[in-house]
Amino acid sequence: MKNKGIIIFLLIMAAVIIAVIVGDYVSDRPNRSKPNPFAYDVKEFKTVDPELIHYKESKNFRIGFEKPVAIAIHDDKIYVAGDNNLKCIDLSGALLHDFTLPGKPQTVEVFNQNIYIAINNQILVYDNGGNLLNEWEPMGENSLITAIAATENDVFVADAGKRKVVRYSSDGEFLTEFDGKAEEGVLHGFIIPSPCFDLDINDVNELWVVNPGLHALENYTFDGNLRAHWKNTGMRPEGFSGCCNPSHFTFLDDGRFVTSEKGLVRIKTYKRSGEFEGVVAAPTKFTDEGRAPDVAADSQNNIYALDFDKKLIRVFEPKNNTRLQPGD
Repeated sequence: MKNKGIIIFLLIMAAVIIAVIVGDYVSDRPNRSKPNPFAYDVKEFKTVDPELIHYKESKNFRIGFEKPVAIAIHDDKIYVAGDNNLKCIDLSGALLHDFTLPGKPQTVEVFNQNIYIAINNQILVYDNGGNLLNEWEPMGENSLITAIAATENDVFVADAGKRKVVRYSSDGEFLTEFDGKAEEGVLHGFIIPSPCFDLDINDVNELWVVNPGLHALENYTFDGNLRAHWKNTGMRPEGFSGCCNPSHFTFLDDGRFVTSEKGLVRIKTYKRSGEFEGVVAAPTKFTDEGRAPDVAADSQNNIYALDFDKKLIRVFEPKNNTRLQPGD
């Protein structure tokens, strides 16, 4: 009888333990779990004061890519890369050229008559007719090309894999590379938690590079010496949030910055000094927790956003735009 009592007691205890485990499991299911008291609610930042929004969406058009990857504008022609192609279209969205590429593009840059495209971490150079002009040496293992910026004599490549900027001659000769470390120790090199690493050249031939982990934009000499930087961290419109923003940026023709963020997706403009100017497109315009659109601008300071989630080119024009449009 004593043994029988022990067995009954153990069975009851086992049933209680199983019930507790099942209860915990059910309560932890997504639709039954308790709210996380430490979760940060970003809902209040998705809606932006209309007074801060200085642009309006004027049109958008599909570009026929299953996987668009990058956009550039040169001489008011749009170059968009995706799938295994590069398309050149006019500002109304009409197709001008469609070039087949030997692989999946990573990014594109256009300067003068040269089109620079990264494929398999190698730079290929084409002319406007789609003819291959040059193939540079591959950048090697662990590299990941995320951006290209060109001048008359120099081409700069952002390598997110090795967290470096590499400088080449326009003929593809390696010149130098740098990792963003400042001698005075103010900054800590390029911090790149995810493959979001952009660079560009402004209207006065200055090289600017995003340091996404620091929410900073940094100005370097062509030899890689830090000249200036500005940063702004925060959830509010003037700041950059998340682990790695801004994800993309470009310049307007007067040197103002256009930035694009992922997570809390939004596009904004900043003065040449880095002072916040206004919002181009609020988070409510985009997919929740979506990708940061790649951005480019035309000669009228209209901003073109390549929306990866919706597979659209979206055009935003200044609300107070007084410039004459082509043909006016």
